Amino acid sequence: MQGQTHILVVDDDPEICELLDEYLSNANFRVSTVNDGKELELFLKTSGYPNLILLDVMMPGDDGFTLCQRIRKESNVPIIMLTAVSDETDQIIGLEIGADDYIAKPFNPRQLMARIKALLRRTHISDAEVSDSLPRLISFGDWNLDTVSQRIINVHTDKSFDLTGSDFAMLSLFLQHPNEILTKDTISIATKGREALPFERGIDVQLSRLRQRLGTSARFPHYIKTIRGSGYIMTVPVEFHH
Repeated sequence: MQGQTHILVVDDDPEICELLDEYLSNANFRVSTVNDGKELELFLKTSGYPNLILLDVMMPGDDGFTLCQRIRKESNVPIIMLTAVSDETDQIIGLEIGADDYIAKPFNPRQLMARIKALLRRTHISDAEVSDSLPRLISFGDWNLDTVSQRIINVHTDKSFDLTGSDFAMLSLFLQHPNEILTKDTISIATKGREALPFERGIDVQLSRLRQRLGTSARFPHYIKTIRGSGYIMTVPVEFHH
């Protein structure tokens, strides 16, 4: 998989682009680099979407948040945001608008490589093995999940949403373990391929985004409940359509 995997680096710092190009190329990835939103737009029009995007937050013109939102309207490509080391707000915003993970600058190249491999592995598994591990359609509460298109459809209103790779992985995990308490580590391993980091807010942000998508109804006032000190639990009926 690695030899054919295409990573796009979006960063206005030429040195970082050069370093990432060299490091990732040495790891047998195919690497492309662009320096701003205009170059990104041109690249996607001419070359299509890569397998993963490393997206810097702070850039001239459109910042990384704006570009992430734009990408998410068209694609569920895995996105890792490159954020300032001390800015937790940037990290939370990135996850809220659809990024799959973040890593703070200056980063350790080995740590970045671990994040990239974990996210690619997660995406590859969800794409390649979903037909083996999950049925095409899963009903839960007021929603149906189409596991092939990774889209949820409300059975009453026909409102639908496409899920990012990590959101799909998180929802699938809950649907496979209804009425079971799942810890942050369990969720993080399933969605990011690693245990949760100390004081990490990413899981909370992702859960909040998923809860907003699912909403509530008179019959199902809660989908995923927080069990203080333990974890989270899917509380609505789940039915697999084989």
